[in-house]
Amino acid sequence: MKKIFFHLTVVLFLTSLAYSQIENVPLANPVYDYLKEMQVKGITPGFDDANPNLSRFEVVNFLNKIDGHRRELSKTEISLLDRYRIEFDSKMQNDKNTFSFFKGKMGLGERLSNAFSNKNKNLYETSVSGANLTLDFLGNLYISKEIKPNIKYNASIMDGGVRARGTLFDHLGYFLTWNKGVVIGQKDIALLTLPILKADFKFNEDKESNINYDFVSGYLKYHIEPIDNFNISLQFGREKMTHGYGYGSKLILSGDSPDMDFFKLNAGYGVIKYTFVHASTVGDFNLDMSKRYTKFWAYQRLTLSLENLFDCSFGANVVYARPFEFAYLNPILFFGFAEKSLQDRDNKNIFLDFQTKFLKNIQFQGTLYLDDDQQFSFVTGISNINEKTAVQIGTFIYEPIGLKDLSLAFEYTKIRPYVYSHFDIKSDYTAYGISLGHPIGPNADQFFSRLTYNLNDWVRMGLEYSFTRKGNNIYDSTGLLIKNVGGDIKVPFRYDGVDDPNATFLEGDRVNTNAFAASLRIIPIKNFIFTFKYYYQIEKQLSTGRKNDQSYFYMYMNVDY
Repeated sequence: MKKIFFHLTVVLFLTSLAYSQIENVPLANPVYDYLKEMQVKGITPGFDDANPNLSRFEVVNFLNKIDGHRRELSKTEISLLDRYRIEFDSKMQNDKNTFSFFKGKMGLGERLSNAFSNKNKNLYETSVSGANLTLDFLGNLYISKEIKPNIKYNASIMDGGVRARGTLFDHLGYFLTWNKGVVIGQKDIALLTLPILKADFKFNEDKESNINYDFVSGYLKYHIEPIDNFNISLQFGREKMTHGYGYGSKLILSGDSPDMDFFKLNAGYGVIKYTFVHASTVGDFNLDMSKRYTKFWAYQRLTLSLENLFDCSFGANVVYARPFEFAYLNPILFFGFAEKSLQDRDNKNIFLDFQTKFLKNIQFQGTLYLDDDQQFSFVTGISNINEKTAVQIGTFIYEPIGLKDLSLAFEYTKIRPYVYSHFDIKSDYTAYGISLGHPIGPNADQFFSRLTYNLNDWVRMGLEYSFTRKGNNIYDSTGLLIKNVGGDIKVPFRYDGVDDPNATFLEGDRVNTNAFAASLRIIPIKNFIFTFKYYYQIEKQLSTGRKNDQSYFYMYMNVDY
């Protein structure tokens, strides 16, 4: 048996193609915006934003493909391409365009000069045959100020940390980050600026003199291509991920919730792609330690990908709150059937989605999300508690009427009452109390639009507008629930005759919200990113006519080298 295992290991390492950069590019990297635009332009149709986390070598492959279409690119697109190729392709890097702070022979003054130059930068890097290591410094600074309703409120958020990444044996990528931060000012303003703080334990516990937080992530990723046109990767660890389509936000996994610990399998053969994830997260924050618990999210997706036509997928996910369920650890077992055989205890969901690729500069996509058993109200017209469905459709237009470097996105999302909720509140579709799916939650719909423009390779401007309608549950002045209309993930339908089984869409305490955001991203020096954002929203409660205005502004500086 040992000999068989040894020979199998040798085969996996020696008969597959070798890559030098298996570790993923974090989703916050601006290169994903560029790859998306090139996808819609028809140059990188293989880019899959339903499962966007890409290894660095995959990003390089896309960039090389874009380079083969250089004549079709605008001046700004060419400048961005050259910038990203130097950042991600080690073969393009040299002493003239790349700098390591703790490497090489030079004085302190020269090191500081290079640290603020337009070179691609890192703290330290080294490589030998089949292995490499890069160390980076990470720093973030947010300065935010509320304008309405209280102009005196403000917050400063700052953190710093390190990242180690690289690849071993040409196939095994590794990635580790740690950031420690502090908040000065009002917590509410800090949460507006950096919503993920809602899921930080130290921030919520608030037992120390200074409000502080920390983020940590790390994983191992193994990738092979044993034969032509077949690839498989296995990943274990923690990082931010999203799944499913969505230009504004996603129905399946939006990425707004805290990073989960997971095992992930990606496989592709010809026109077929398959993704399997089994992840763990936590329930709502509670000061009582005995009430804290772990919950799990299992996900599978099978995609038919016709490169110049469309992608269409069928998949399922399950949320459950108990020790490992082996049925959901089985990557080839369909969760929708398995959940029934386990006595129908868990929060299972299935989905269908598509994305077009046959039209140059314009893309359409849609998702149908079915929460538990359905009677397909969108066909039958039935409107009751069993119709826990959500739908999202949208379009992305790049270079409309020939306007270079401009993109438009429009999207409509409708989520019926009780979607994401579950009779066992420990298995609702949340992590740390934050929705895993679309942030508008159940019994709501939203029209979303976005305009972005790349002024040049280091300045990007954006405008967003959304109109959201929400039917909230009705409470009395003491906080007692009077009428449950399915508007809260944390409040499931009560099967005791109290709640009305006729779940009419947008019934309840209706609130309409108009929201506007303007952003400006500037990268004046490589590895230094400045973002300025203004946000304004006005909520109107239809039953009373009461309006609530809120607006704030923040400046964000990210240092990554």
